[in-house]
Amino acid sequence: MTPLGDLRHHYWLVQRMAQRTGVDLVGAYEEGRIDPEDWAGMVQACRGCEWAEGCAEWLGRKSEAAAAPKPCCNRARLAMLRLEEELAV
Repeated sequence: MTPLGDLRHHYWLVQRMAQRTGVDLVGAYEEGRIDPEDWAGMVQACRGCEWAEGCAEWLGRKSEAAAAPKPCCNRARLAMLRLEEELAV
């Protein structure tokens, strides 16, 4: 098991991953598609993710992607949020 990483660092990793995959977490929160516990759960999952270092490297070299990489522990949740956004349009 990976020790939990720094809360702020992982908060920003989740934010950047969401942005890179076309997900507006603030909008999802404001629309009630995620609540504070959902958002905190994503950050907490990221804190324990074994791919966190790879994530930071991936985010540093990618501009935009259709989905988060397979090793991302929040991949499915981000994909669902993106789909919800697309269907709402």
